[in-house]
Amino acid sequence: MEPLYSTSITCICCESPFQTSRVRPSFKKASSRDSDFCSYYKNEINPDYYVVRVCPKCGFATTENGNDELNERQKQQYYDRVGVHWTMRDYGGKRTLEQALECYKLVLLCMQVVGGKDRIISGILHHIAWLYRYKGQQEQENRFLRFALESYIRVYETEGVSLNNAKLMFLIGELHRRLGEPHEAVRWFSRVVNDKKIVDASMIRACREQWQLLRLEQQESNGTIAGDEQATINA
Repeated sequence: MEPLYSTSITCICCESPFQTSRVRPSFKKASSRDSDFCSYYKNEINPDYYVVRVCPKCGFATTENGNDELNERQKQQYYDRVGVHWTMRDYGGKRTLEQALECYKLVLLCMQVVGGKDRIISGILHHIAWLYRYKGQQEQENRFLRFALESYIRVYETEGVSLNNAKLMFLIGELHRRLGEPHEAVRWFSRVVNDKKIVDASMIRACREQWQLLRLEQQESNGTIAGDEQATINA
């Protein structure tokens, strides 16, 4: 059985039908996963490469969780700022890492132009950081981790009540940790541990584990984490 299969999509911008590839569920099992949920796969097919759907005709890109429709103003905004520069090309088949990166940057641009939700943009920025991690380009990875972090914080401030607070707060803490900001990381991890309304045991455990990792990292670099932060996270 081939890992990829084609499915038909109708573009929400130009309303043209097109084919895009998906990965069969049996090929989506990750062999390992980083602490910020970046996944690695033993076979050469990475499902993350196929999250973005790109219309070959007009170039508008979206994801499964993105906009279901566009109004006329949004369509015109896209055509004026992006579509006018589009040269027809097809991302419907098997994608390389470089092609996946092109698709993610295109959907990021589309969502920014038409006013996509911050929670969708946050995930796109984070995925771009992962793609640069696959490439071993740490400077670019950190650049997009910073963008993702800032976007996740906006989501927390505006939508946090209606979302999975524990996972969102953990991600904010973890990205602070990865960007070399241990005190900010501990502050977010401790919020998860000490918020009595949070009952997500896996996220509470993850926050404790990452705090322990932070403490080891700080000891190795002769740094310290403030005593009140240590007490808070262990409460």
